[in-house]
Amino acid sequence: MDLFTALDIGSSGMSAQRTLMNTISMNLANIKTTRTVNGAGPYVRKSVMLESTPVDAPFSKAMQSAQDRDLAGVKVTGLVNDNRPFRMQYEPGHPDANADGYVAYPDINVVEEMANMITAMRSYEASSSSIGTVKNMFTKALDIGR
Repeated sequence: MDLFTALDIGSSGMSAQRTLMNTISMNLANIKTTRTVNGAGPYVRKSVMLESTPVDAPFSKAMQSAQDRDLAGVKVTGLVNDNRPFRMQYEPGHPDANADGYVAYPDINVVEEMANMITAMRSYEASSSSIGTVKNMFTKALDIGR
């Protein structure tokens, strides 16, 4: 594996984790949203779908050694709506209450979202650290060449 491939893998991980952090933040910001902009009901919790992806161009695959063939980065394939049922809370005075006085809220667990956020932060930091290590290796290689 060359150093540029290592940079590509690290940057793909950072990009994916940034998207995950944005999605978690969106979920937390909408924890009390009972009506979306289009009026279709409460906010629906979102999840990020990730997938491994090759980091090399098709031509370079033909030139790889057996050791380098399993290298892959990560990419976001999309956001999916969570299918959890809404949390019903009795609030008869709320403008979005149903005939029985219950309001539908998104079923977003703050503890779960915070745990996901910590995991995403640690993954982002690990990718950032790997990029920093690659930069140091570049610098050392340039020093050797002097």
